[in-house]
Amino acid sequence: MSRAARLLAAVLACFALTASMPGGAPPGSGRGAEPARTPASAAYAVELAGDSSGGTWSGHEQVSFTNVSADPLHEVFLRLWGNAHGGCSAPAVTVTHLVGGGADGLRAGCTALRIALQAPLGPGERHTIGFALTVRAPELVDSAGRFARHGAYSHFGNALPVLAVRDAAGWHLDPFTDTGESFYTLAADFAVVLDHPAAIGVPATGSTTEAPGSAGRTVTTATARQVRDFAWSAGSFETVSGVSSGGVTVHVHRVAGVAAADARAMLATATSAMDTHARAFGAYPYGELAVVLDDDLWFSGMEYPGFVLDRVKASALVHEIAHQWWYGIVGNDQYHQPWLDESFAEYATDLALGRDCSDCRRAVVWATPQERITNGMAYWDEHPARYEDVVYGYGACALHDLRRTIGADAMTRLLRGYVRTHRYGVSTTPAFKAAARAVTAEDLTPFWAAHRVDG
Repeated sequence: MSRAARLLAAVLACFALTASMPGGAPPGSGRGAEPARTPASAAYAVELAGDSSGGTWSGHEQVSFTNVSADPLHEVFLRLWGNAHGGCSAPAVTVTHLVGGGADGLRAGCTALRIALQAPLGPGERHTIGFALTVRAPELVDSAGRFARHGAYSHFGNALPVLAVRDAAGWHLDPFTDTGESFYTLAADFAVVLDHPAAIGVPATGSTTEAPGSAGRTVTTATARQVRDFAWSAGSFETVSGVSSGGVTVHVHRVAGVAAADARAMLATATSAMDTHARAFGAYPYGELAVVLDDDLWFSGMEYPGFVLDRVKASALVHEIAHQWWYGIVGNDQYHQPWLDESFAEYATDLALGRDCSDCRRAVVWATPQERITNGMAYWDEHPARYEDVVYGYGACALHDLRRTIGADAMTRLLRGYVRTHRYGVSTTPAFKAAARAVTAEDLTPFWAAHRVDG
């Protein structure tokens, strides 16, 4: 057994022990009257070796999960989001040698793989599948992307296969979108071992340790508990680190084109934002945050659990760190209800930057009668020019107006309480409306209608 395999086995043993411990409802299983979301309580164990450039990784992945619904599971789906970039003709993520089930065809533009289970998985039963995995970052020439190779650096956002969710609406096999995000996953545990050339760094989700590998190589082991995905980058980074006053360690990794002074300034922004968001919404539970600065990104920033891709832009970094709470700690269906993470992260950014937004309603001009803050990505892909104005701008404005309607103290109680009760769970618009109703005697029905918050 290789050193990497021994490290992975040790982490797996720890995860297996904690997954079998008795306790409350599994994360994602629903609270109160909410429907069960399954498969849940997943544990991902991944062992990958990178090539000399860090752009291609090959190895194995193992996924254990529990059926928390009342009905048997005959199938599960793996989301292979990376294949949205190359399509079916040039898949960037390939899964072979499946054990624990049978591969039964790619769907949704080859971003979903159906796996027929060997036998129905009954309520409360646990199962494991495993497969060989190759992940190749698509090469981009003009810019860097969240899953792409650009020059000497590669980013692996939404690159690992993760379980799709089945809830009251059925299996979520939504298409990929570049307008926003399509992602909807349940909190899970990840143990990832990355064997890579020693000259290449691999900032990643979770807590990481390094050990010598074979000649000229390093083995990085990353562990993360109760997160919705796992992301990493590969390249020769320069790193500065600091600790927030709340005790969170922040590592800022910069590509060659980013100045050292900019990295230090972004580190100060990150540690301050961690503390500000924690005061507003409750403690950050993961202990560490990795920030990768790359000014060649075609977007301002992108969030993953414990991991942020960002240009040198302070407001974008504050926003992406807010996503550690809004989508990270409190999840949501990003394809059908993107406002539940983007509007909330933008509202949190306003608070952190001291923006009062008292006149924000003056900027609200609806383009069509069908336009809603709560519209899903199918609508915004048809109206991409309106997505940022409505979901980010009008959505955040609605939350500012809600604070003014119910009072600042009630709003603070609402959001801190909502994070607490939905911690590692899933937010929905009806659930948030119910939580808001519970903190005020005000009839909010006219408020929701005026702000076009449906559901």
